[in-house]
Amino acid sequence: MSQHQDKNPLHGITLEMIMNTLVEHYGWDQLGRLIDIRCFSNNPSVKSSLKFLRKTPWARKKTEDLYLNALKHIKKT
Repeated sequence: MSQHQDKNPLHGITLEMIMNTLVEHYGWDQLGRLIDIRCFSNNPSVKSSLKFLRKTPWARKKTEDLYLNALKHIKKT
């Protein structure tokens, strides 16, 4: 089981850390355009987004995938 976690690029990274990184990198406007989720574009906040993402697996997956993709660009700069 620990080998599986070692290969997981999100191991040890909280959903809140992911959201803070995405908001800092993209901003709410761009984030709402990249992932069409109301909590990203209508009165957005990290708290409301976390609540929604924890209950909605497809939205969490899209957010995590965007985070992993963004990390490639963040590390280059």
